[in-house]
Amino acid sequence: MLNGAPPAIQRLSKINATIADTALALFLIVTSWLWALAEPDQGRLPADPPSLALILLVNAPLAARRRVPYLVLVVSVSGAVVYHLLGYHRGLNSMGPLLALYTVAAHRPLRAAFACSVPVIAEWTHASSLAPGVAVWSALGQALVVAGCAVSIGASVRLLDTRTRQLAELADRLHQEQEAAAHRAVTLERMQIARELHDVVAHHMSVISVQAGLGRYVAFSEPETARQTLDVIARTSSAALTEMRRLLSILRVEPAGEDEELYTTTPGLERLPALVERMRLAGLSIDMTVEGTARPLPPGLDLCAFRIVQEALTNVLKHAGDDARVRIVVTYDPDDLALRITDDGHGTPAAAPGGHGLLGMAERVRLYHGTITAGPLPQGGYEVAASFPL
Repeated sequence: MLNGAPPAIQRLSKINATIADTALALFLIVTSWLWALAEPDQGRLPADPPSLALILLVNAPLAARRRVPYLVLVVSVSGAVVYHLLGYHRGLNSMGPLLALYTVAAHRPLRAAFACSVPVIAEWTHASSLAPGVAVWSALGQALVVAGCAVSIGASVRLLDTRTRQLAELADRLHQEQEAAAHRAVTLERMQIARELHDVVAHHMSVISVQAGLGRYVAFSEPETARQTLDVIARTSSAALTEMRRLLSILRVEPAGEDEELYTTTPGLERLPALVERMRLAGLSIDMTVEGTARPLPPGLDLCAFRIVQEALTNVLKHAGDDARVRIVVTYDPDDLALRITDDGHGTPAAAPGGHGLLGMAERVRLYHGTITAGPLPQGGYEVAASFPL
């Protein structure tokens, strides 16, 4: 029932269960011995050291009933049978086998409990039939009722424990799905903000470009107009910077602290697992493989490799379709580093005239004397492959 609890609580629960079982075993031993001394059974052997040893044999194993229920039941039933066959008290030592049977029903499959109930019924029937005037069939009926109650209660407890555990797992799964949905919503919102950032900055830069051209044209002929254009450029550039800072501050906010390092430090290939996890939360199915022995790279090259994978995954998210599967292979060879990002989606369309994603990747790669190819695959999908000399 505590499968979803922290390890410390689970250990404490096990310790408490062991203490409770030990106390139960001691209670049965003490009460059985005192009963045997206080109320001797007429016509049966009195309490003596051998009977005390058998009382211990029947009840002491109950301290381990949750860990080894089958062994506890065998030892307890065997001790009770010997106790009664030797002629000791008829009313003692039947509770131990009954508790052992309940434990089997509570912690093991029901068919095992039915099988284990046979020796318990036989022992209880034998002990009850020793009383004067009690017929075997009457003793058997009583044993069936008692054993049936033990099995029924144990099975009910087991069913309740199973359902409680299933509910806990369902609640945990629901919580994880809610967190994943929240992460996906945040990621999609960030993509929207990135698009807004592009539109805002593009608008302001267009205004600045137009005003700069006008100012250069009238700089000498109309100084007042030139000053006005400079004022417009100053206000527009300030507004653009303000908008950019505001939007980037939103993009850098993480609802959970585990991904903050991806933004607060210069990323490299060691950050790929965090990037892959974020893209998975956004809906992509990604498989990443690292071949060779990973080793430290120059910071600029490390950042360049990371940005290539990031840009490729962003393109897949935008263009390849929701059902696309992505495979990332990072290969560390003695003399070079290779990156390969493939997907089986609809394929990334050719870059628009104003697009800079693939061009930006090519520029980064050339800066480090590497090579890059990007294009659709014959069997469908898209591939980005880059290689850098080390």
